[in-house]
Amino acid sequence: MILNSKALLGIIALAALFETASLSVVPAIGAEAPVAAEKSPPGDIPDTQVFIVYRSAAGFSMKVPEGWSRTDRPDGAVFADKYDTVDVSVAPVGQEPTVTSVKAHEAQALAAAGHAVTIASIKAIKLAGGQAVEIDYTANSDPNAVTGKQIRLERVRYLIAGKGKLVTLDMAAPKGADNVDQWKLMSNSVRIE
Repeated sequence: MILNSKALLGIIALAALFETASLSVVPAIGAEAPVAAEKSPPGDIPDTQVFIVYRSAAGFSMKVPEGWSRTDRPDGAVFADKYDTVDVSVAPVGQEPTVTSVKAHEAQALAAAGHAVTIASIKAIKLAGGQAVEIDYTANSDPNAVTGKQIRLERVRYLIAGKGKLVTLDMAAPKGADNVDQWKLMSNSVRIE
């Protein structure tokens, strides 16, 4: 088969495109850099969102957005809608967390295990369900399985102790999404049973 010069150039360009595309998906070795925030981030939970009470066999209840996907685990559940996630788990606790203990342990583990984690604040707060320690931070999302794309996420983690249990509530949304009121509603609805 004889190829004309245009066909040959097309094949070479296509091969170069595939080679470049496959190289762009390979993660860089070393520390992960924060990705830029989206200009119009998806992920705002609508003000009209309906919330339902979820009761876990693990020993807690809380209000969660109706219609989100749910993945049950023995220690809790994950609720998700696009880039928004609510991950809640329960574990036995010896001592209630303090700002000092969270800075020394949980925050260090979070930074080591996360994607370009930047912790903004760690503070003690009062929720409707009891005392908690709140960690506000940003991190990159996991890479998309198809495109490899990551987005920058706003995240908040609450550590709520009571009745010999520690409830860890971790919420995430694209950076810039306006979910303050909805996150407040969910975190204040957590009850240890």
